[in-house]
Amino acid sequence: MSTNKTYGLTDMSELLALQRAACLEQGAVSAEVRVDRLDRALRLVHGHQARIVAALDEDFGCRSPHQSQMSDIYATMEALKHAKKQVRHWMKPEKRKIAFPLNLFGARGQVLYQPKGVVGILGTWNFAVNTVFAPLAGVLAAGNRAMLKFSEVAPATAALMEGLVASTFDASEVACVTGGPEVGAAFSALPLDHLVFTGSGAIGKQVMRAAAEHLTPVTLELGGKSPVIVAPDYDLQEAAIRIMTGKSLNVGQACLAPDYVFVPADALEAFAEHAAAHTRAMYPTIVGNRDFTSIVNERHLARLRMYLDEARAAGVDVREINPASEDLSAQQGTHKLPYTLVLDPPEQLALMQEELFGPILILKPYRTLRECTRYIAEHPRPLGLYVFTHDERVVQDVLDHTLSGGVAINDVMVHASAEDLPFGGIGPSGMGHYHGHDGFKAFSHARPVYRQSKLHLQRLGGMLPPFGERAEKTLAKMTGL
Repeated sequence: MSTNKTYGLTDMSELLALQRAACLEQGAVSAEVRVDRLDRALRLVHGHQARIVAALDEDFGCRSPHQSQMSDIYATMEALKHAKKQVRHWMKPEKRKIAFPLNLFGARGQVLYQPKGVVGILGTWNFAVNTVFAPLAGVLAAGNRAMLKFSEVAPATAALMEGLVASTFDASEVACVTGGPEVGAAFSALPLDHLVFTGSGAIGKQVMRAAAEHLTPVTLELGGKSPVIVAPDYDLQEAAIRIMTGKSLNVGQACLAPDYVFVPADALEAFAEHAAAHTRAMYPTIVGNRDFTSIVNERHLARLRMYLDEARAAGVDVREINPASEDLSAQQGTHKLPYTLVLDPPEQLALMQEELFGPILILKPYRTLRECTRYIAEHPRPLGLYVFTHDERVVQDVLDHTLSGGVAINDVMVHASAEDLPFGGIGPSGMGHYHGHDGFKAFSHARPVYRQSKLHLQRLGGMLPPFGERAEKTLAKMTGL
């Protein structure tokens, strides 16, 4: 029977001490224990799907139940299933080569992947379950204990998941911390053995600053403005369909959502028409449409409207896609915003400087592919980069001249669903990786173990003081080319 509860600001240190003591008491964590914990996490999500989907819907005011099922149920379960299936293989010590001549005399080396201890996970609101339980898969596979904090911006989901965790795990294994930003700040400052944070770059800096006090290693999943390049050889309509389909996930409230699209200058209008047509086909109505997810709250809606108002005031071509010409000014319980295309806005506008995180897509015309790669390279490195082309030379050129967290060719965002690929950013879009084997390694300590030969090789080589001619001959051989 679980002895878990939820912990607030005053007793987080108590929880950390409890879990750390349990780590020391248990010692080595067997594959059976790890599989059991992963299985319980898997059954927690699988067994309460309808309640999770309902809680997410409550938090957003309206969140597509099908998309919740895909992103916060299916994707989370896949991470846990993959870890459960592979953990025994991942745990095996790795043999490493020992250099000549030590290897000839029986010296051996290996790397053991051992639990770091207690790992803290700070999730975010846009995928409130997945951003906690997806990294938890790697944390548990690595044999760690975990302290979790679900986002207070999604309070119904947080309350549900905190209760489910408390009924599934003992507090010494996995437990939840509750509260608002002040709790998140204190959580980040705990002397944890590793800390995972998903959210904005601004908060990521605060998390890293707090973690630095204890030299706590961090994995930061932040985001940024993920670009798309549509090469001249790729079918415009197909590109528009795939891009807008990706943008439809959580109405663009996703760290990997396409932010701006480079389109050949002579095809900009055609692409805009294809993008609008596919959006109308997906969402013929908005206000009462259960498939059309709401912006999470009034603050984020106001931010997005400010971007668009500034662009319109600057004379930019802003195209709202509202097929039924509905009035969204007096919504009841939702904060829906129509998909909007913004064509070739000037660089100084806020929407060109900030991550959009909503149903706005910027279209930028280009004349040469070098313009695209130069622009991307000169801006903060994004979490995702997407290239639409059938020409492998174009793909290689983009890979050679840009840097991003991950890349998808001829689609957007889907690389994050490949559990065997590392997921993470670089620079402003984050640091560190999780997913699959990379998550297991991120949350393990790679501990080198060297076993020496029975022979005393230093004595044989004359490498003990007082040094003499034999030492000089040995060193001459060792340092020769």
